[in-house]
Amino acid sequence: GIGGFDDVTRPSPIAFEKQANYYFDLADRSFRYHRSYMFVVLNIFQRRIAHLHTHFTVRRAHFESLAMRLSSVSPSTLSRLADQLQKEHRYSNLSTDDQNALNLLNQVNTVAARIPGSQSAKMFVRNEIRSYFGFFGMPHIFFTCNPNASHSPIFQLMYGDNSVDLTQQYPCLVPARERAIRLARDPVAAADFFHFSVTCIFTHLFGWDFDCQSSTERGGILGHLEAFYGTNE
Repeated sequence: GIGGFDDVTRPSPIAFEKQANYYFDLADRSFRYHRSYMFVVLNIFQRRIAHLHTHFTVRRAHFESLAMRLSSVSPSTLSRLADQLQKEHRYSNLSTDDQNALNLLNQVNTVAARIPGSQSAKMFVRNEIRSYFGFFGMPHIFFTCNPNASHSPIFQLMYGDNSVDLTQQYPCLVPARERAIRLARDPVAAADFFHFSVTCIFTHLFGWDFDCQSSTERGGILGHLEAFYGTNE
């Protein structure tokens, strides 16, 4: 067939992530409604980053000895150790080889790419926030935003319900059960709604210009923002 990922015969190369996102925006929405597509794509994306952009760092004085010891650890030992740690077994239950491998890994620093949802990604966000503190000072306000797509007429329109009239103050919506089903069926529309809501809040409520990366001349309800840092759970 045609249209697959990483097709070397394609005249114009397309990145894996860009092509995956493009399929989410197709008019027939078949990829949005597929029950496993987004999970398989995310798994491939995370594995590629983990395999291609993860490495170890050690002190120069210990490099030779640690390199020899690392190369002597068998893949079966690492697999068995990973399984034991995932099941949260006690360290005392580990075999001698497993304990030696664990002690060896504790002597090296793992430098990983910012894989979404990984510990390295969380550490990157934490370090960036600390950098903001050092440059701009402590933040004056902590703001938590949780827009509810299920009760929003805008999400229903993004889902494809053209019967919703946004000119009305209280548009007529389908029952709550149907709204919940729509939310579960189309998580891509839910993500688009979340991004749209947060962008509108900062643009119209806080007076932030995303194009200029600065506060607007008029400002917002908090005055003029010097900077902000936002992340999602």
